[in-house]
Amino acid sequence: MRFGIRLGAIAGLLLSALLNGSERLSAADWPQWMGPQRDGVWRESDILDKFPAGGPKVLWKTPVGMGYSGPAVAAGRVFVTDRILAEGAENPDNPFDRNTVVPGQERIVCLDEATGQLLWKHSYPAAYRISYAAGPRCTPTVDDGRVYTLGAMGDLLCLDIKTGEVLWSKQFMKDFAAEVPVWGFSSPPLIDGNKLICLVGGSDGRLVMAFDKRSGEPIWKALSYDAGDFGYCPPVILNVAGERQLVIWHPKALVGLDPETGKTRWTVPFEVRAALTAPMPRLVGNDQIFVTSFYNGSMLVKVTASGAEAVWRSKARGERPNQTVDLNAIMPTPVIHGDYVYGICSYGELRCLKAATGERLWSTMAATRGRLTPAKVREREEPSTTQPWIERWANAFLVSHGQREFLFNEQGELIIAELSPSGYKEIDRAVILEPTNRLAGRPVVWTHPAFANRKMFARNDQEIVCVSLAK
Repeated sequence: MRFGIRLGAIAGLLLSALLNGSERLSAADWPQWMGPQRDGVWRESDILDKFPAGGPKVLWKTPVGMGYSGPAVAAGRVFVTDRILAEGAENPDNPFDRNTVVPGQERIVCLDEATGQLLWKHSYPAAYRISYAAGPRCTPTVDDGRVYTLGAMGDLLCLDIKTGEVLWSKQFMKDFAAEVPVWGFSSPPLIDGNKLICLVGGSDGRLVMAFDKRSGEPIWKALSYDAGDFGYCPPVILNVAGERQLVIWHPKALVGLDPETGKTRWTVPFEVRAALTAPMPRLVGNDQIFVTSFYNGSMLVKVTASGAEAVWRSKARGERPNQTVDLNAIMPTPVIHGDYVYGICSYGELRCLKAATGERLWSTMAATRGRLTPAKVREREEPSTTQPWIERWANAFLVSHGQREFLFNEQGELIIAELSPSGYKEIDRAVILEPTNRLAGRPVVWTHPAFANRKMFARNDQEIVCVSLAK
């Protein structure tokens, strides 16, 4: 009798797993910003060594609207956010214009991972008054049958991944008296246990807030920031100096918090011009953290049980190549391999630094240049500064895979390369998407791709594409 009961219980569990399997996350999913462990590492095996003739096989394409947010892939679904302008509305000709209110809607779009077919979508009004008003910035975060999204104007939503039903929501400006940042709310929410951690920018000590991920009720609040624009850096939990620490980087300082309570453990001042704290902090070794900014360069911080202090700070005098010293990144998060840092600098140079000192070992323009780069510009090894819009902010997102990197540049090209202290070795490249966003003065695609289930998912302002990267 007991044996029969056990068999029945096992059968019930198997049936439940089959019925609910589509809701469960896989180790090969990409459920949030920078991947499963929020570290920009792709850990799947059986990935191609070079691209086939003509580039990777396109599995599907689906139309989407404007947006800088990358896709998330989880539980057999693809989640992406976009923006649809109201009828007759147009974005300002000047991308820095914040005085023109542009009506429209933000959307959360859910697609079938295998086919790209639309499963559901949810939209809500979002009138923009931000620079570069081309859509939401934050990659969705998927966890435990729910997807969490943060729009450019501060709309935080929790939705059921099967139906798109809104389970709870917050509006950062209305609910917490936050000021909209110059370039919009841009820090992807972070799941930690039962908490959803967000950079809110609210008044009354609510720069950072932890919400109950199921109910949306606040659990704790931390830090005050009364100096205007509070920055763009994704919150991240690092195992540093033997402890789990929530690392927050705002334009005045790098801060370590207790993830459970929000209590400050340490603070290292770092003044950042124009609040450009976009790249995520990276762990170096077991007890150091590296950060990099567009105007002010980089800093390395050492964390101990009793606090933290800067090991070195950049001597950069500005963002132009002849003013930079180490790494002045504006968007892409650098990668760390052992004692070395690899990242994209202010005018598109991929640079290698010694982490311990910030010394630059080499630089190359190869990763950010491509088929759309003017021939006269390609002839030069240095970045173009006579016409700043040609290569200023030139960009490539870096994702590590074993001993190599996948770099997705702003011209829509995917590059396979090896990076080492001795130099840059390109293995192959292929065109994935056409750059459609022209707010930078040249056509670009500034969206971080997702790598999941031996595939790559990338979007521009017109479509999202899925390509196979399997051997």
